[in-house]
Parts: sequence; C-alpha cells; structure tokens
Amino acid sequence: MTAEVSNSQCQAPSGALSFAMVAGEASGDLLAGLLIEGLLTRWPQAQGHGIGGPRMAALGFDAWWPHERLAVRGYVEVLRHYRGIVAIREQLKQRLLAKPPDVFIGVDAPDFNLDLEAGLKAAGIPTVHFVCPSIWAWRPDRIEKIRRSVDHMLCIFPFEPELLFRAGIDATYVGHPLAQTIPLLPDRLAARLALGLDPERHVVALLPGSRRSEIEHLMPRFIRAAQLMQRQNPSLQFVLPAIPALMPQLKNLLQAAGGLPGLQVLKGQSHQALAACDVTLIASGTATLEAALFKRPMVIGYHMNWISWQIMKRQKLQPWVGLPNILCEDFVVPEFLQDHCTPEALSEATLDWLSKPDRVDALQSRFQQLHQTLQRDTSKLSTHALEKVLSA
Repeated sequence: MTAEVSNSQCQAPSGALSFAMVAGEASGDLLAGLLIEGLLTRWPQAQGHGIGGPRMAALGFDAWWPHERLAVRGYVEVLRHYRGIVAIREQLKQRLLAKPPDVFIGVDAPDFNLDLEAGLKAAGIPTVHFVCPSIWAWRPDRIEKIRRSVDHMLCIFPFEPELLFRAGIDATYVGHPLAQTIPLLPDRLAARLALGLDPERHVVALLPGSRRSEIEHLMPRFIRAAQLMQRQNPSLQFVLPAIPALMPQLKNLLQAAGGLPGLQVLKGQSHQALAACDVTLIASGTATLEAALFKRPMVIGYHMNWISWQIMKRQKLQPWVGLPNILCEDFVVPEFLQDHCTPEALSEATLDWLSKPDRVDALQSRFQQLHQTLQRDTSKLSTHALEKVLSA
C-alpha cells in the first residue's frame, strides 16, 4: 500500500505518454477529465484514446466510442445491451493489444473495465483503476477479480487502501476529485442569480440520474412528488439538470406526467443546480456525494427493474445505499428504495427539510467535515501513483 509517491522515486516515460482510458457515464467523464488535466500537467504531450465523454474530448481525448454506450445499470438492463457492450469491449481490447498504450486507466464502470483490464494486464500492459469498486458495500467477491485485473488502484475514500492492501493489491488514496472542484462554501445567491431564480423563494433540485434506465424508473416518481410539493407550497421553484442526449426522454416523461409549472430544465449545470437549491430529490449514486459536498440536504430515491433489485439487495453488505450515509455511517439523509420510493414519501421527506432549519444546520456541519476529509490534491497524487506504475 502506498499513501504517496514522491517524484524522486519515479521516472517519466520516454517520449509522449500514450494512455488509454474508459469512462462509462457522465460522472466517469467528469472524474476522467480531472485526471487527464493532471496527466497533461505532468506530460503536456500526452495522448489518450478509448471511451469517454465531452469533458474528456475537450481536453484532447480521442473517444473511439461515446460514454453513453456503456451507461446502463441493473442486471436486467445490462442483459438487454449485453451483446453490444461485449462487442465494444472486444474491439477496444484488440485495438489496444495491436498498439499498446503506456498505461490503461479504467475509470469506474467496473463491470466493463475489470474484464478488459484483466486481458490487458495479462498481455503486459500496466493497468490502473480509478475509483475502487464498492467491495465494502456489496459484492465483496470482486476482490479476486481486482487482484487479477489491476496493477494499482486509485482510491477516492480514505478507508479503501487498507482493505485492498490486505488482499495484496497496491493502492493509493488520492482523495475525491470533486472535493477539490466544489467550494467549501458554495455561493447559493450567485447560483440562483445565474439561473434566473428568485433568491427569496425555496428551490428544489430534481436529479433523477444520468442513465436512461434510471430516468425511466425515477422521473415519473420525482415529477409526481414535485407536483405534490407544489400543491402544498405553490411558491416552490424547481430545477432539473439534464444531459443533452437524454433531454428528449426527460421531456416525454415530463409531458406524460402532466408537466410541472415553473420547472426550469437545464442543459447540464448539475453543480449550478445543487449550489442554488435548498434541498434536492436525487437518485442514489455519485450525485449524492456531490450534493453532500455542496452541503445540501437531500432525499435519496431509487427504483429499478424488480429482478435487478432482488439480486442487488441480497448482495448488500451495509444498511445504507446513499454515499453520504455510507461515509457518515448513519442515516443522515433519508433513503426511499424500490417499493418505498413513492411520490408521497419523497414529497413529504423533501418538504420536511424545508421546515427544519436546525436539522439542516447540523447536516451541513457534518458534510463540512466530510468535505475536508475528502479534499486532497487528487491530480498530483494520481500522477505520482501513475509514475510509480510506469517505472515498475
């Protein structure tokens, strides 16, 4: 296990660094973009290719496939797209074996990346995985696959390297990159003015996920919950950040649900929405940690295909699903999962935050401490770890 790797211990690769990378969804694109920035600072001529999104592309990354092709969650949902995903992985593997990069970096997406990394590692290509799979929350059997697949794990939570070290896997805690980019004291007023919101009225941010399957299952519930909230408090303002590619699906579901007067649908801008809001109704996933870093109270909802849920709940190791609750080891924010994810429950819990400022203050203090724990120089620590792998 390594905590940090000094520059004096490592050597940069000769010539321009060639790296391959796979980021499988919007959150992975964000994390990968932050990592690429660090790589380009260390190796200005570095060239990357693989699977990624718009943030990565803006940094010069050559995306052979868009990240949306991998953005599928749930066992049944994956099965529907299985052949296409496997075909992409095999094509990518053959391209990388034909012209090996200096290093392969898998960003999250463990179901896709770990199998790919195993093949590349067996062929002698150094493999790094950024974001440790949640073996501490569910599917602990993955530790064996990680050992076969990964030369070095970049961990975003401080307790993970020790778990991996006990299994013989080299790892570095690099902090959570979002803790660097999100300010310790978000400016709510500036965000509201930027979005054209009334500073004097409460704002609820709706974040139903970044995958088509998530939106299909959660959007109708979230909109219905918002409608119930609006009946009780007509002055509420609602914002809904949306990935542009999913905008048609969101608008169709919104129309089918009868609409929501005064809802502002944003093109992206999820961070702006979280900065502006008083509370967020949010899908379980990385976005819940972003909300915690913005110090915003939240209500976590999640619903998926019934078969996928039956499989997932049997493999759960902890009583919590939301990242803020897992990291705080307590139900600091409410979770409503599957059959409990009803519009009525979501609406009641969201409005409850708006009526209890003392509870909000206590939560924000806890999230402040969490933010400081996760705040590290992620790009620098990640680059040092990569140098160690490249010099091995």
